[in-house]
Amino acid sequence: MNATDVISGCIGPRGYGYQVGATMTVDEARAYHAVQVRSFAAAATDLVIATTMTHTEEASGITLAAQAAGLPVVISFTVEADGRLPTGQPVGDAIETLDAATGSYPAYYMVNCAHPTHFRHLFADTHAWTERLGGIRANASTMSHTELDEAETLDSGDPIELAERYEGAAPGPPVPAGAGRLLRHRPPAHRRHQQALRQPCAVNRDKLGSSNRP
Repeated sequence: MNATDVISGCIGPRGYGYQVGATMTVDEARAYHAVQVRSFAAAATDLVIATTMTHTEEASGITLAAQAAGLPVVISFTVEADGRLPTGQPVGDAIETLDAATGSYPAYYMVNCAHPTHFRHLFADTHAWTERLGGIRANASTMSHTELDEAETLDSGDPIELAERYEGAAPGPPVPAGAGRLLRHRPPAHRRHQQALRQPCAVNRDKLGSSNRP
């Protein structure tokens, strides 16, 4: 394994990632996800990444579970075609709410499972929370979550267009200094990953030609 490789433990939402459904309280989410987070910590995972988060309570619970386990965490929200979370909450409000509830513990934030045209305007915002955005994992399909759910066939979208849209939607440096700070409290064997976490987050391209599902 390369010295800069980072082992990421991935956590998905308790429910369906495209719909809010029944929400959890922060305490419920922390208790529910703590089992998996602790298993990651026991396996010497370097960080936790929670993807396709639909509401801040669940994301906050995962964050607090990771904090208790001494693991850095990255939170990735999914958004609707209007760039808001499925709850209707703006991404900026979600980031600010979660940071306030957890002492800005997440190393950085991401957006996933949406087409760049649904969220690229977020990176043009001048508010401070945009500095917390560090990565994207987009769908190739331009359809909304509802449209994808109701579709009778998979929509692969246009991978070439997706690649072109990425160029204009990529976030700036995530400045995951929090990740480096947290890793300094990890055993020495994990400190070699600190520099890797400080690198600008590469835009994930593994969703090129993705299916409807997150």
